[in-house]
Amino acid sequence: MFDMGAQQKKQNTAAMDSLFENQERQIAWKNAPLAVRMRPETLEEFVGQEKAVGPNSWLRRAIEHDALSSILLYGPAGTGKTTLARIIANVTRGTFVEVSAITGTVKDLRTEIEAAKNRLLTMGKRTILFIDEIHRFNKSQQDALLHAVEDRTVILIGATTENPYFEVNSALISRSRVIELASLAASDIAKLIARAVVSPSGLNNRYSLDEDALQAIVTLSGGDARAALTTLELAAQMATEPGDTGDDAHQVPITMDNIEEATPRRGLPYDKGGDMHYDVISAFIKSMRGSDPDATLYWLARMIDAGEDPRFIARRILICASEDIGNADPQALLVAEAAFKAAEVIGYPECRINLAQAATYLAIAPKSNAALEGIDRALYEVRSGPRREVPAPLRDRHRPGSEEYGSYHYPHLYDDGWVAQQYLPDGLEPGAFFSASKRGWEAERAAALSRLKDEQNTEKNTAK
Repeated sequence: MFDMGAQQKKQNTAAMDSLFENQERQIAWKNAPLAVRMRPETLEEFVGQEKAVGPNSWLRRAIEHDALSSILLYGPAGTGKTTLARIIANVTRGTFVEVSAITGTVKDLRTEIEAAKNRLLTMGKRTILFIDEIHRFNKSQQDALLHAVEDRTVILIGATTENPYFEVNSALISRSRVIELASLAASDIAKLIARAVVSPSGLNNRYSLDEDALQAIVTLSGGDARAALTTLELAAQMATEPGDTGDDAHQVPITMDNIEEATPRRGLPYDKGGDMHYDVISAFIKSMRGSDPDATLYWLARMIDAGEDPRFIARRILICASEDIGNADPQALLVAEAAFKAAEVIGYPECRINLAQAATYLAIAPKSNAALEGIDRALYEVRSGPRREVPAPLRDRHRPGSEEYGSYHYPHLYDDGWVAQQYLPDGLEPGAFFSASKRGWEAERAAALSRLKDEQNTEKNTAK
């Protein structure tokens, strides 16, 4: 006989379990970081990234129509990669699952792929698989995804702060679409902060933030939304006196002092093994090449502040001395070499001065890439041209029959230390590789040599 009392007890127990779970969720939500509580749940709430997910973009249309194919979201921290994945989870009719790239194994991936296959075959329901920091997966883990992604057993959403073209298998990239997200603009960060101050999920209008304090948080964030909201949350904690949580009638002001306490040291994004590392060193080199000492010092400071190896910086300065200055100022190579030695022997913090001296010297020095262009042209000729013999007068004289080689003219016997004779192999003409710039010492010497050649040619013609 059916026991109504037992059935009622089961329902009551289920209701109590649901109540406790709801209470636990509320407690967890209340204690979650501000950045988590303020995470957008819809595309309308999502701020920034107009190019990637703005109106009429492919990604936005795919999300809105629940017709997403596999994607790789690539960009710096705090730009909305995980948020986009959560928004997709909210709107999709499929099953959304997540595997950790830090703790997940090949076995975990295969388990999820098998479950996704069963859902597809038995219920016709697709699975969206989210993998944050996908670049942390090794090759075998990434390979385990290939067939499932290709057959669309799963729709992959991979998020990474590293360039996927370097860190993700090319086969997986070819089966996905790469979406690049940029650091948020200052106006986007300001909008997020202002929203968090008044939102019931945020500070609930219990605090006030003047324009200077707002701009300070924007500047400190470096385009990272999570960093901005974390700074705001910590500053609010610093502003609150014991027992004073503020209300609509009495808002607690967040001051510049509170923000400085919350962020005693600003850390701009810089990953020694990531894209930012290469972007900053590239900007540093191009600033020296472009003769901008202020920009040179700024990018140098970014690297020093991030703890970049001073020898790495010094090596780039040493390369630049020959690549971009060369013989327009031969002294540049010596200055760069001395800075490299100082970086090895002295180290931080003092070697920052040596690096700054060398970098600014190179920035304001006259520029020439004649050495770079010349050696590359010569290498191309050597590797792709015919074999060319050494002109007879230049050959080694310590062998039988060398007296037939013809006369070698010793330049030091001539007043100007120069004499016309053939140095290039047959088939190559002067100027084939080296073209002096019109700047600095190199230009002066090229002009002097040109005058010597002209004078000697004039003397020969007069003698005739």
